[in-house]
Amino acid sequence: MASVSPAIQAANAVFASIDLSDYDAEQGRLMQERCILVDEEDNAIGAADKKTCHLMENINKGLLHRAFSAFIFRPSDGKLLLQQRASEKITFPDLWTNTCCSHPLDDFQDEKIEKDQLGVRIASSRKLEHELGIPREQTPVDAFQYLTRIHYLAPSNGTWGEHEVDYILFLTADVTVTPNLNEIKAYKYVDKAELQTMFQDPTKAFTPWFKLIAREFLFGWWDELLKRKGPDGSVCAKSLDGLVDGTKLVKM
Repeated sequence: MASVSPAIQAANAVFASIDLSDYDAEQGRLMQERCILVDEEDNAIGAADKKTCHLMENINKGLLHRAFSAFIFRPSDGKLLLQQRASEKITFPDLWTNTCCSHPLDDFQDEKIEKDQLGVRIASSRKLEHELGIPREQTPVDAFQYLTRIHYLAPSNGTWGEHEVDYILFLTADVTVTPNLNEIKAYKYVDKAELQTMFQDPTKAFTPWFKLIAREFLFGWWDELLKRKGPDGSVCAKSLDGLVDGTKLVKM
């Protein structure tokens, strides 16, 4: 008889919980949204609220959920849009990270669509609007270039952490940023050298998934993006189609 995976065991377990009354009220409310639980092969096996999914006590039992990391590059010069997470965030506050990282939700039927990564693309457009105020018409679902998925685990502190199958999406677009200050405290565009300098700056801290993606993938893909400029000198995320075998799930 086949053994039951840790993620499935966790999905059927009694979850630890926590009182959020000492945290920011809006961030506490968002913790009620329901993530898509997955097994180690990224098969959907249920749903649980964000609070449950991000408690280390539950993560340590194997609880795993689906997520995305979106990277927006400016077409004219290939610079990457970064954000610094707000102090109000319950997990990984104040850290610099890629343009937007969040979750497709079980709460929305269209965000559960797995064909061509449609659910995570839709979720990315929704969260780019929520966090950075970018109008959805500037982030059309078909313009996202999916590259790969990574499975990683990262503690935030003793209480909170991440354990995700994270879909990596690139987008090239000129966007209008009107930040939600409850979500982000700062944002900036950087080129590759500027980001490498930021990584060496001891006064700046970064989310673990961003550092993982940068170390293993980002800089090489960024170089390739710049190499594939169009006749007008602009970059296009869609030029990276086929660069990576996106059917593989990379365990970090």
